[in-house]
Amino acid sequence: MKALEKSKPEVGLWMTRAPVPKIGPDDVLIRVRKTGICGTDIHIWNWDAWAAGTVPVPMITGHEFAGEIVELGRNVEGLEIGQRCSGEGHLIGKKSRQSRAGKFHLDPGTRGIGVNEQGAFAEFLRLPAFNVVPLPDAIDDEIGAILDPLGNAVHTALSFDLIGEDVLITGAGPIGIMAAAVVRHVGARHVVITDINQDRLDLAARVTDVVPVNVGHQDLKEVMSGLKMKEGFDVGLEMSGNQRALDQMVENLVMGGRIALLGIPPGKSPVDWSRIVFKAITIKGVYGREIFETWYKMIAMLENGLDVRKVITHRFKVDDFREGFGAMLSGSSGKVVLDWT
Repeated sequence: MKALEKSKPEVGLWMTRAPVPKIGPDDVLIRVRKTGICGTDIHIWNWDAWAAGTVPVPMITGHEFAGEIVELGRNVEGLEIGQRCSGEGHLIGKKSRQSRAGKFHLDPGTRGIGVNEQGAFAEFLRLPAFNVVPLPDAIDDEIGAILDPLGNAVHTALSFDLIGEDVLITGAGPIGIMAAAVVRHVGARHVVITDINQDRLDLAARVTDVVPVNVGHQDLKEVMSGLKMKEGFDVGLEMSGNQRALDQMVENLVMGGRIALLGIPPGKSPVDWSRIVFKAITIKGVYGREIFETWYKMIAMLENGLDVRKVITHRFKVDDFREGFGAMLSGSSGKVVLDWT
């Protein structure tokens, strides 16, 4: 089969031929139709310190996908050949306290497809049947291929009550933009998203009803005043991994405000904990998706009017994958989808 592989410990990915995976009794074989390029894939492409210390070579990368089931393991029930699906890319263990309690997303032994196990940038993917998420007819393959990052956005956004609340989102990358769409869909009042990348802010405004703020030359407090916000934001979603953004978020939250952190700083960061303590701020770290509650909620919202299609800005045939990665590396794209059909 055709596959995109990290074949050498250096910058880039390479198109290669690989054997079709052999499935076990509890697995399914999926014919991949569409895949999304993730920020994690960019780290692997660049072969930065994290990738070099995490990803074994060779490795078929990729973990955002949609496709159809073409083979079932002998123990698999409840799924059918020909069924359209996406899937949870976090492969959990079954022995930890968290897994045994049903808190699968907190399993410390989690392994990732395309990172620790052979991934979805291929014509065929082996996946445990447990991880398969069937797709309803209302969700096409293109949207199915970005459910993984949308799930990150949904998990982060739904960490706290949003109805009637004022929400600040720092970081207008694709996941931050999708979080803004979710926040608006759920019923927040004012939704403000900040960044210094004007292209991404413009995209956010096209995707959903949000107030984009370029903090490189706009004053956030003036924007808040214009929105008649007297005390500050109720909820903050930190999606950038930028220390200055987090500091600005803390400064502009109400007393007792709540922050969900998805953005990952590049290293250790100084934090003014006294400010957080004296403002009685609650902070929650977010990793991946709640398995499988997040999947149920985002599929329900997509079936009920949540529209994130405009966050997809580039589409390429997989043979043109270098152009797709180039679009992501430009820093100006939204989601990039590769077509394997």
